Amino acid sequence: MSTLTVGLDGSPQSLAAADWAAREAEQREASLRLVHAWEPQPGTWAPLVGAFTPVAVDAQREWADYMLREARSRLAESHPALTITTLQVAGPPAAVLLSAAADDDLLVLGSRGLSGVAGFLVGSVAHAAVAGSERPVVLVRAGADAADEHLPDATGAASTGTSSRDVVLGLDPENPGEAVLGFAFEAAQRRAADLRVVHGWTPPSPHGYGAAFDAGPDAEPSERVRQRLAEVLRPWKDKFPGVRVREQAVVGSAGRHLVHASRDAALVVVGRRNRRAHLGGHVGPVTHAVLQHAATPVAVVPHD
Repeated sequence: MSTLTVGLDGSPQSLAAADWAAREAEQREASLRLVHAWEPQPGTWAPLVGAFTPVAVDAQREWADYMLREARSRLAESHPALTITTLQVAGPPAAVLLSAAADDDLLVLGSRGLSGVAGFLVGSVAHAAVAGSERPVVLVRAGADAADEHLPDATGAASTGTSSRDVVLGLDPENPGEAVLGFAFEAAQRRAADLRVVHGWTPPSPHGYGAAFDAGPDAEPSERVRQRLAEVLRPWKDKFPGVRVREQAVVGSAGRHLVHASRDAALVVVGRRNRRAHLGGHVGPVTHAVLQHAATPVAVVPHD
């Protein structure tokens, strides 16, 4: 049985991530692992004493045990058929989470919502995990709810019994990434959702079209882009005939268009090149923009 790992620290965003991961695990017929990583604290400042008072490691462990038990109990109540395990590890959170999820299908993390603005506030742990993971990582903002992923009912009220909103895929036809395409099509298939594929492109200069538009000498640049997008998607449509695909080749920043599309989506899927910078993993500008401003859970899928 495959496993999904979720990082849990007791915060509202991590609890929302655990809820999302539990629903995803059920759809995949997978198990769920709740992981808490903690680092020993040097102590708390005692003003009356004028010194730091050490924090007992046993107290940290006891709190972690309690938090994990409570989360597991709550999830088991709403997902009785789901196999749920817990793990707490002392160590740097990002490194612990990446190690725990190294052989798993998915790592799910919470991210604070921006106050008054749709989107995420991506902290250092989440950013390090996204940049360094060799497995797909999903970020879920605080306040995310199952009904957000579904269309409203006939009265306009939120519902979990209606059809799923679209899965949105940000795609670069010149470097699509098999893992990214596979993740997006499978996500749409599991949800019985449409797959909306968004490609942002910049019109060529009048001095030459370049390799990205090499689809025939008589085609207009925009038509060449659409042809290339259709060419990349054709074998995946054949492999997933039940998934209805809508293709959007739009002029302008891909990040901006994906953020806009996220407002009416169940999930946004973007890729991340598996390349190592001198100071660690790299998150590209499109993925960074989507992570900061998307209004729905975002899956970042590493690829070659």
